[in-house]
Amino acid sequence: MGGPMSVNDPLPWIAKLCALIGDAVRQNIPVIGHCLGGQLISKALGGNITRSAYKEIGWGRVRAENNDSADRWLGDWRQKTGGLAEVFQWHGETFSIPRGAQRIFGNAFCANQMFAQGPHLAMQCHVEISAEMIAAWCAAWPDEVKGLDPLPPTVQTAQQMLADAPPRLDAMRQLADQLYTVWIGGLNSALPPAALKD
Repeated sequence: MGGPMSVNDPLPWIAKLCALIGDAVRQNIPVIGHCLGGQLISKALGGNITRSAYKEIGWGRVRAENNDSADRWLGDWRQKTGGLAEVFQWHGETFSIPRGAQRIFGNAFCANQMFAQGPHLAMQCHVEISAEMIAAWCAAWPDEVKGLDPLPPTVQTAQQMLADAPPRLDAMRQLADQLYTVWIGGLNSALPPAALKD
C-alpha cells in the first residue's frame, strides 16, 4: 500500500521487504502494490525510484498502453472506456519499468503509472481509494503542497478532490475490479489447492 516515506530512505525494513518481494516473484507468487508498494516492487525487480517531474495529488487521467500486458490486465474494460481512466494520485516520486515488465498505463506528467510482469502488478496510482480515505488524506494536503506556488496542474485542492470524488469513484472502481480480478486469478493458478482452502 502507500506510505509517506521514500523507497530510497535508509529504513531497515525496506531491504527486507524488497527481498521478500523478490522471493515471491521467483516463486511465481503474485504480488501487487499501490504507490509506495508499486515502487517497492519496481525496486525489488531492479528498477529505480526517482523524483517525479510533477507531483500528482488528486484526480488525473491515464491512458492505457497497447501491448500484451495491457491486453491481459485490462480485457474488455479498455474497449468499453477507450483505454482512458481518471485515477486518484498522491505521489512525488515515480518508478522505472523493470526489465521484463511492461507499462500498462501512463500519462504526460508521469509516464509510468502502472506496470505488470507476469502475474505481478505495480501501480503508482491509488485505485483502492475510497471517499473516506480521500477525506482523511486531505488533512495532510497543506504539508504536501508546501513550496508549490502556484499549484501545478497535477495538484488539486482538497475541495476539488472531494468534489470530484462522487462522479469518478464508481468508474475507477470498475477499473479496480478488473485489475483485482486478474490478479486474484493469478493467485488461484499459483497456489496449491490446499492453500486456497485455508
